[in-house]
Amino acid sequence: MKSILANLAATVTASVTALSVTTSAMAEDMVSYTTTLSFDDVTFGLENAITDRGLLVDHISHVGDMLERTRADVGSDIILFKKANVYSFCSAQLSRQVMEADPMNIMFCPYDIFVAQFPGKDEITIGYRAFPEGEMQIIQDLLDGIVREAIEE
Repeated sequence: MKSILANLAATVTASVTALSVTTSAMAEDMVSYTTTLSFDDVTFGLENAITDRGLLVDHISHVGDMLERTRADVGSDIILFKKANVYSFCSAQLSRQVMEADPMNIMFCPYDIFVAQFPGKDEITIGYRAFPEGEMQIIQDLLDGIVREAIEE
């Protein structure tokens, strides 16, 4: 009986821990801006703002295309985005700085900026995940500067 109770307690503890991690992940904040510029103008501005800082776009994830292409395959009829991309990149200098302060800041690298247009909307949303207080604010400042530059009209 003690063994059954011990297993049940361990299962409940694991479930509560998993719930806590999930809730924490869902509570992450983001910073976003909207603009009346076209999707293509925003993505062009974003790529230029990244490369103008001497950074390289490592990957462009075409999230909107993938979700639309697989929509019927997963049994959905909901169109989430008219267009949506995520741009991933890193800064060797700033990444080293924040990881020397705390090597676990590796979890934030690479840095991502999303650009999305929702069905039936003319404006474009651009943004990024907000970072915790402390040394990661230098990355948030970098991303904010890039995003603002991308949508300067």
